[in-house]
Amino acid sequence: MRGKKQAVDDGAMRALLKRYACPLPYHQVRARLMGNIATPDMNASPMKEVQRLWNDDLPEFEGRKEAEAFFAALLQGLWNGLSAHQKRSDPFKLARVKTAPASYEYLARLGKVRREEIDGFIDGLFAGQEEMDFPESAHKAVGTLGELRGLFAATEDMALNPPGPADVTTMEQTVKHLRELTRIAEVEINTIIQSCRRARQQMLETQTMERPGTLH
Repeated sequence: MRGKKQAVDDGAMRALLKRYACPLPYHQVRARLMGNIATPDMNASPMKEVQRLWNDDLPEFEGRKEAEAFFAALLQGLWNGLSAHQKRSDPFKLARVKTAPASYEYLARLGKVRREEIDGFIDGLFAGQEEMDFPESAHKAVGTLGELRGLFAATEDMALNPPGPADVTTMEQTVKHLRELTRIAEVEINTIIQSCRRARQQMLETQTMERPGTLH
């Protein structure tokens, strides 16, 4: 299902996920599919990952046409659109969080979205496996993402349980810090994408070389 990038209507995709009661929000689904596209697991497949989004229990469809439209939106639309981010010239970006005045509510929202995106990307990257062999650069980047995830989660928790009265100046500095952490997270995610892409190519080349020739 990896092919030419197609335009994805974010609003329509959110509506589709809501209609079929997807357990995850769109920003997390998007990051999770990107992780599964990048995974070095050669047995991973788009269909399996879509099924995992619904906890291995896909929604019921009224007929074949409805099912085809569902999978076309998620695979031919969203999956193919995300697959283009394997190119260095078109790096993956985390979801845009609408800006708002600095407040505990905004900090909680920003921290939560970034935490969920990292969770989603890592979950898709591991493709349902407990362990995964990664190239060294990807392994280091996964570790850094784990640390960033902890910082976003800590900010979310702090904002949901304020330590004291709101200090606008301090919160504005925290927002700037989270935006910088977002840029770092994007760099690490794209490092993983590129590193795993090269690893998959090498595995495919090795398999091709080791495949016995056909006898005539």
